[in-house]
Amino acid sequence: MTHRTVSLAISPCPNDTFVFHALVHGLVEGAPEITVRYADVDVTNTAAGQGGYDLVKVSYAALPWLLDRYQLLPCGGALGRGCGPLVLTAGEPDPERAMRGTVAIPGDRTTAYLLFRMWSAKFPPDRVVTMPFHEIMPAVRDGAVAAGLVIHEARFTYQSYRLRSVADLGEWWEGETGLPIPLGAVLARRDAGLKGPAEWIRRSVRYAFAHPGASLDYVRDHAQELEPDVMFRHIQLYVNQFTENLGDEGYAAIETLFGRASEAGLVPPVAPHLLRN
Repeated sequence: MTHRTVSLAISPCPNDTFVFHALVHGLVEGAPEITVRYADVDVTNTAAGQGGYDLVKVSYAALPWLLDRYQLLPCGGALGRGCGPLVLTAGEPDPERAMRGTVAIPGDRTTAYLLFRMWSAKFPPDRVVTMPFHEIMPAVRDGAVAAGLVIHEARFTYQSYRLRSVADLGEWWEGETGLPIPLGAVLARRDAGLKGPAEWIRRSVRYAFAHPGASLDYVRDHAQELEPDVMFRHIQLYVNQFTENLGDEGYAAIETLFGRASEAGLVPPVAPHLLRN
């Protein structure tokens, strides 16, 4: 057991707080004390690029620029089916029409934007702007942008903004590959000297599955005023068997994402062995 405090950066979203509740609150035997920063994924992607945390949750799309400094852990992340980003508009849900204008995205190294670039290769948007994800739907609703690329709980709430779905990029990805979609990854800094971070996180995931009510207050405190039903649906969608262990199918999905993105010239090539050590 290490005795130094370990720094962790995750989002305040219900799936992250649900998964990391036990680890953060000292409920994982053998794990060190954890200090936490909560931030949007675009912030954690940037912080990881600067080596700012011992453990950090990032977009899979950011990995090609991080694997020299960080190791991908086989647990704790977000990968699954039926959980992809959405392209939304306030007008007619026609892809080419929606791209004739400005599209708001949640970050230029998010998995959502990487998938969006592959999906829209034949009809790229006129202009792209980056916004915190919680500002995107109001901007689309108010006409500040022509369309928005959204993640997280927006899947459950976009109708309340009177928006329409142009594309479900998760459905598109699964139709193209037959594989689950890799969204968020948990990384450990290679030079931090951590002993067993994957096991700490896996035990935290198992605790969450075994005691689903234990994290309720913690999740609710960070859920950015989400309705309870949305909060629970968010957890059910993004926390699954891949959260406990990527397994062969999870790694296949990740390697396919990077292979296709590299062939399209969107990310640097990633050697498969770097994903597993």
